[in-house]
Amino acid sequence: MSVSVDGYIAGRDGGLEWSVPSEELFRFHTKQVLQLGAYLLGRRLYETMLVWETDPSLRDGDDHAAFADAWSALPKVVFSRTLDRVEGNARLATAPLAEEMAAAHGATDKDVAIGGAGLAAAAIERSLVDELRMFRNAVVIGGGTPYLPPVTEDLPLELMETKAFGSRVIYERYRRSRATSA
Repeated sequence: MSVSVDGYIAGRDGGLEWSVPSEELFRFHTKQVLQLGAYLLGRRLYETMLVWETDPSLRDGDDHAAFADAWSALPKVVFSRTLDRVEGNARLATAPLAEEMAAAHGATDKDVAIGGAGLAAAAIERSLVDELRMFRNAVVIGGGTPYLPPVTEDLPLELMETKAFGSRVIYERYRRSRATSA
């Protein structure tokens, strides 16, 4: 997910205009989606991303068409208390998060992603997250939706990878540290 330097994924008004990806970053996102076996997401993220499966005008270039194809092919599980149906290559979650996560992992040998602030927070709270991947944008927005939920105990991480995109975004990939302190 995109995150501001001060740790927010959306501004106070829910705005994301500060996180529009460059062409280079957009291609990187496409490569990441192609490496996934499933995506678990909350309602708002599902509704935001649904256009990639339903709006042909978003296929206006090779990069956009490649992303739309990758996103459309990716199986998705949507967690929602308000939706009674979903479109595209998605289904509504019928089991608790841990069970849906286990089922998604059992159906693929690829990584399974979790997106949406609330759902990701729930997964972190239940220790279901092995990696955090963020795209840190060079902007301070001063408030909004936080990237991470409040935690009750430390979550040690190991930095696995970084990549700079132009001067505006740095990709950071962390793995949950399994080391214990003595």
